[in-house]
Amino acid sequence: MKTVMENLEPQSLWRHFEALSAIPRASEKEAAARSYVLAQAARLGLESSRDGVGNIVIRKPARPGREGAVMAVLQGHLDMVCEKNEGTDHDFDTDPIRLVRDGDWLKAGGTTLGADNGVGVAAALAVMESVDCAHGPLEFLFTIDEESGLTGAAQFPGGLLQAKYFLNLDGEEEGTLCIGCAGGLNTVARRKVASRAALSGEAWRIKVAGLQGGHSGIDINKGRGNAVRILGRVLQTLLGGMPLSIAAINGGSKRNAIPREASATIVIELAHQQEMELLVATVEAAVQSDLGAFDPGLRITLESAARPEQVWADGEAIELAGLLASQHHGVLAMSPDIAGLVQTSTNLAIVSTKEDEVVIETSQRSPIESSKLAAGRMVSTIFHMARFAVEHSGGYPGWKPEPASDLVRLCQTVHQEVLGTVPELVAMHAGLECGVIGEKYPGMQLISFGPHIVDVHSPSERLKISSVAPFWAFLTGLLERL
Repeated sequence: MKTVMENLEPQSLWRHFEALSAIPRASEKEAAARSYVLAQAARLGLESSRDGVGNIVIRKPARPGREGAVMAVLQGHLDMVCEKNEGTDHDFDTDPIRLVRDGDWLKAGGTTLGADNGVGVAAALAVMESVDCAHGPLEFLFTIDEESGLTGAAQFPGGLLQAKYFLNLDGEEEGTLCIGCAGGLNTVARRKVASRAALSGEAWRIKVAGLQGGHSGIDINKGRGNAVRILGRVLQTLLGGMPLSIAAINGGSKRNAIPREASATIVIELAHQQEMELLVATVEAAVQSDLGAFDPGLRITLESAARPEQVWADGEAIELAGLLASQHHGVLAMSPDIAGLVQTSTNLAIVSTKEDEVVIETSQRSPIESSKLAAGRMVSTIFHMARFAVEHSGGYPGWKPEPASDLVRLCQTVHQEVLGTVPELVAMHAGLECGVIGEKYPGMQLISFGPHIVDVHSPSERLKISSVAPFWAFLTGLLERL
């Protein structure tokens, strides 16, 4: 039976990617994907081990004659971000990803694709079973729970790996070699909200939708809209113009994703309906003008909702709407050393109403530890002013670029020899496991690369098919020259 992978090369890589796409593998739910990887190692008769949290290390001997080559480890993460468009019927705990081939792009039907990092894992598995690549001794590291906080890498023990070179296969831009990344921090705020009985009036749901979202690091400087902040602006405008009650606010779903959708349940007297519709339309037009071509799909809609029994006290509603409209989101500083690289940022990621409590989740990024912590303090200060309790968690280190390392220079040479182009050295404003694991292995040299993937962490995620074969050629060529 024909599949969307028909006639794609290298066949082994695409075969493994297709198999992984059929396996649910949300963060913290990678057991089935881990079993698949271990089954491949057993089939090939390779040594495998597992650490205390579920990361896997597999070792493959060198091809005859290459025993003296420098040992390298190929690394990828088993989990994927699970995002879907509203109205998409998909259960990430049970359903396979529905792969769709669209010209030179592979995407999914209304969900994230999981090429981040399924294609890197598939490449490692293809190397593991290859009989053609004349590689030296290899290790393979498959980590868990990268997407929700790099916890697999954070808990991976020192001393388990023997390799000198660390090849992270989680890159997302063809023609580049990533040699550094940002560290991260989560800042979460909680506050009890006083409520009162909902009196007269009609209930409405205000919904912000149609935004692109995207990765809160890689896409943070692309001018895309933040649904949570926009919803705060809508509510703040309405509260300033008419009597209005708020029952709940919810938006965003992942700390490392720019929120694409957000909604609020409100109660308003019927006499103010026309005025409400006019104000919502006015804010929608204003925000559309602000976003322009950066995020042209914004929609702010109103629909009738079930009438709640309780609404927030009036003063609480005003404070919380103002906080969401005012809390910073986006770039805080650009790198003075690497053109176009974001140095420090913050993402207003999630707001949720849980009974009588509002929870707001944010994340901060920077390769500079002091800047990362300063951004966390800035966000915390604003939360404290709104009487929220604040907790910091999930901090992880950045990865300092070493452009003159032996590994980087070798990769540049191999890239030019195999692909005919000089790769661009880049650093990423996102968390990579290189920094976390590399900190535990002093002296290990690190690099990250991969095929071309766009709009990761969103249902628009897609993999450029024609970039996969060059990625494979570079990877195998590098292994043969170590």
